[in-house]
Amino acid sequence: MILFVEEFPAVVPYRAEEITIPADVTPERVPTHIVDYSEAEQTDEQLYQEISKANVICIVYSVNNKKSYLCSPFTVCVCLRVPLILVGNKSDLVEHSSMETVLPIMNKYTEIETCVECSAKNLKNISELFYYAQKAVLHPTGPLYCPEKKEMRSACVRALARIFKVSDLDNDGILNDHELTFFQRTCFNTPLAPQALEDVKNVVRKNLTDGVRDNGLTLKGFLFLHTLFIQRGRHETTWAVLRRFGYDDDLELHQDYLFPLLKIPPDCTTELNHNAYLFLQSVFDKHDKDRDYALSPEELMDLFDVFPYVPWGLDVNSTVCTNDQGWITYQGYLSQWTLTTYLDVQRCLEYLGYLGYSIIAEQESQASAIAVTRDKKHDLQKKQTQRNVFRCHVFGITGSGKTGFLQGFLGRNLVRQRAIKEEHKSYYAISTAHVYGQEKYLLLHEIFPDFDFLSETELSCDIVCLIYDVSNPCSFEYCAQIFKQYFMDSKTPCMLIAAKSDLPETKQQYCMTPLEFCRKHKMPPPQSYTCNTAVAPSKDIFIKLTTMAVYPHARLRCMCTCNRCTFCLCQNFLNSELVQTVRTKLYTVIFSRFSGCFEHSYHFLHSLYITHCISSIYPPVHLNSSHITHADLKSSTFWLRASVGATVCAMLGFAMYRALLRPR
Repeated sequence: MILFVEEFPAVVPYRAEEITIPADVTPERVPTHIVDYSEAEQTDEQLYQEISKANVICIVYSVNNKKSYLCSPFTVCVCLRVPLILVGNKSDLVEHSSMETVLPIMNKYTEIETCVECSAKNLKNISELFYYAQKAVLHPTGPLYCPEKKEMRSACVRALARIFKVSDLDNDGILNDHELTFFQRTCFNTPLAPQALEDVKNVVRKNLTDGVRDNGLTLKGFLFLHTLFIQRGRHETTWAVLRRFGYDDDLELHQDYLFPLLKIPPDCTTELNHNAYLFLQSVFDKHDKDRDYALSPEELMDLFDVFPYVPWGLDVNSTVCTNDQGWITYQGYLSQWTLTTYLDVQRCLEYLGYLGYSIIAEQESQASAIAVTRDKKHDLQKKQTQRNVFRCHVFGITGSGKTGFLQGFLGRNLVRQRAIKEEHKSYYAISTAHVYGQEKYLLLHEIFPDFDFLSETELSCDIVCLIYDVSNPCSFEYCAQIFKQYFMDSKTPCMLIAAKSDLPETKQQYCMTPLEFCRKHKMPPPQSYTCNTAVAPSKDIFIKLTTMAVYPHARLRCMCTCNRCTFCLCQNFLNSELVQTVRTKLYTVIFSRFSGCFEHSYHFLHSLYITHCISSIYPPVHLNSSHITHADLKSSTFWLRASVGATVCAMLGFAMYRALLRPR
């Protein structure tokens, strides 16, 4: 009550009315609702109800009455684990301080944030009292610091260590001036002056021998600074840093930080955008200390040090490309991130949050790293797509070579595949393939052979790969049945793979051969494939698969599986939408011009015919007004010859084109 009227009343009521302090008059810009309690007017049950709603509780005692120090409400408040402020009122009645008496109580109960002595009569420390109450809610000391041990709590140390790791942009174990300036601007939106930087480092040097190294702040120095802030009552500084990096009051990363809102319409996919790939590239470079474009197990664990758990399992090494030592390469690293984004975008957002994407990339949230593609139906209508990740489902019976096909995509021959442990094998494989100079990701997914039931997810893909074993006579029948039951009437392109082509081919026990089956259903002919090679298996078939996935509307007749030969380039260029549009416009212009020429030539020949007839019947007569000049005759003859010549050339060119195409 004194806070507002600023005048001590002659008669003090037992209980004041509820009051709300507006946000614009408080330093923290937070509205504060004050509820008074009177032990004389209210019961313990009412007390419990009021306390259960409170964010902070001010326990008021009289400094001239020691019996009021531990009143009954104090015990209830301690049991509810609510932040407490001890308020020593009537300080105007005594000349001594009660702090020495209260200090043991504060040390005993960690819920007590601070103690303030005030005087309602003299208006002493009244505003400060409510400032500390707000501060106890917004910047509590309990989660950060242990007063008994006089050190930060382990959860706070872990959080600040992660923040240090994320802010160490070059991963050299220290925060240099550039990194400290970026950290200061990120957390407090103000740069740190060069002299202020030196003052901070000098304070650390005086107290720690290893707090500063190479003129940069070490992790020990960083933790010491925050301990100093807390001990000096400036724990709001530490809380500002923690909350900027996504931590809540329990020092756990907030769910809103890890999983920002991201709307994904039906039938749309998710990919990483260009800024996200640049960020992930910087993270890779940061931890690839030996610059061999691969992450060793130690470097990978160092990268995952900012995670609460190891995000990638042992099957990752058989999902993406690795080097000869089995370490994930740069291409494999980006492929795994692409796979996570495509299959589980929420998990990707969580991982990016641990890495501090929104902080380092200076974005609002991790959602800005995700590109949501448009519906596949629109791509088919437009006959073009902006997608970069395409999904291929691989069907085949057990033992048909599906796993070898997936591992062959990652450049592993049969010898390297045999070294993979059974528990480390993966049903996914992802890598890149170039389609007309553009890098695209192809995601292969091995589908478990269950003919009776295939889920909607197992049928939803960009291209279907049907694999049969050329040495197994019962292998092709499963592929034929899967195609006829699920994909014959769909718009999803399909390709038949004759796996294990290095083995002797046997006749398939089916009513028709695989080649006849492909011709009947207008599919490309079966493509031979083997991973039993001395070097890495050929990737030509995967380029073909990616091309068919990118252009499902186009009929690519060349099946040499290279997509780089002259015929492939010419054929696919002629089938492109751009060439079709230009050809249509050219035909329109040429036919309009030729029709005018033919009409002109027709009138010219018709005039000659009439003149000849008249001359044969009547004597020659000079017609001054209707005769045809020599220039008109010459012009008409030229256009007639040009039109005939163009028609002949077009017919010859078309005949030659068909002759070249027939052998293919």
